[in-house]
Amino acid sequence: MSRLFYAIAFLILVSISNILKAQDTPGAWSLKECIDYAIQNNIQVKQGELSTQYQKNLLRKAKTDRLPNLNAQASQNQNYGRSLTYNNTYENINSSESDLNLNTNVPIFQGFQLNNNIKKGQFDLKASMEDLQKAKDDITMNIASAYLEILFSQELVKVSEEQLAVTKQQIQQTQEKVDAGALAKGSLLDIQAQAAKEELTLVDNQNQLKLNNLKLAQLLELDSYKNFNIRKPELPEIKAEASLVSATEIYKRALALWPDVKSSEYKLQSSQYQLKAAKGANYPTISAYGFYYNSYNNKYTDLKGDKIPFSEQLSNNQRKGFGLQMNIPIFNRLQNKTQIDNAKIDVLSKQLDLENSRKVLRKDIETAETNAIAALNRYTSNQKAVAAMQEAFRYSEEKYNVGLVNALEYNQAKNNLAKAQSDLLQAKYEFIFRTKILDFYRGIPIEL
Repeated sequence: MSRLFYAIAFLILVSISNILKAQDTPGAWSLKECIDYAIQNNIQVKQGELSTQYQKNLLRKAKTDRLPNLNAQASQNQNYGRSLTYNNTYENINSSESDLNLNTNVPIFQGFQLNNNIKKGQFDLKASMEDLQKAKDDITMNIASAYLEILFSQELVKVSEEQLAVTKQQIQQTQEKVDAGALAKGSLLDIQAQAAKEELTLVDNQNQLKLNNLKLAQLLELDSYKNFNIRKPELPEIKAEASLVSATEIYKRALALWPDVKSSEYKLQSSQYQLKAAKGANYPTISAYGFYYNSYNNKYTDLKGDKIPFSEQLSNNQRKGFGLQMNIPIFNRLQNKTQIDNAKIDVLSKQLDLENSRKVLRKDIETAETNAIAALNRYTSNQKAVAAMQEAFRYSEEKYNVGLVNALEYNQAKNNLAKAQSDLLQAKYEFIFRTKILDFYRGIPIEL
């Protein structure tokens, strides 16, 4: 009875363990889920978000620079020895004095620097937001590339498994013929060698699949990739007559969308307002100011020698005023001139950055278009090659089965078919990726 109890308890524990493992195993990830997760967890994206928040704070500071300031100062002093009394005589007394000072300053005209700094901050913020979008776009393309690499590896593994299954079946048939004396043992050894070679190819493809899974899991910043797997989508059918949008048309569209170009444009505009702000430092500045002062001394007495009350001192000691102040820059050791010259250099540098970003975009689009066309041509050619190799292999297999060709010729036909199938898959996924990239340049999200 006790043995039965322990056996049942063991089975229950095993079942619970399996259930928990199943719960810990994540489901298959779609491409969209991978992209969304990566954007939310990628470190570069998070850094971009912090940079954007930093620029928002700077813009807020530039706007509040137009507001008046208000500062308060308070002090408490202990005086010992000869001191000036309230009735303007010196006496040896110990006294305590409290002071309060309020002052404010209101900018009226600052050589348009405040407005130009606000404009600069607005374009800095826009540039930062485009840099953030670029980080998201980069991770999107990297995720899409890694995702397609996994799909490619999965199909290669499938092809390798099918090839090995055919070879193992052929080994069995060849073994029967060798046992019957219809074939020499050398034919069996050749087929077995072919099987060993295909097993190695299968292992290599399986290892590559694991590496590609690891690559995508690392892009997703996952803590573990052991149970990570992706969902196989329905891929679009590739047609030989497929037409692509020209690189020129894509470039025209991408100029208004691509974050790298837009960021360069905003940074150029920011530098132009920085130059205007630097020139504004040569203008006179006008500001209004106001102040309030009061104090209390515990030893102050009136002419009769009576101590002056706190409220009366506050009423008598207060001072207040306001006025206008103008600052005219005359000579500042060429500080303003240096800032203006450097701002001009920065404008020229940002113009070159914009020109370069546009050229890089054009080159990338032209390269993607060329690669897409080449992949389509390879795919079309490999389709024909696979069809021809399949027929050649079928013919070779029939002749091998009746002893008209040897195992070496049979293996050669089989290897040619396997290579053609591998080349076809590579061209297929290369074309899909390149066309998705071209669509992405046009503002179309990458989806499978």
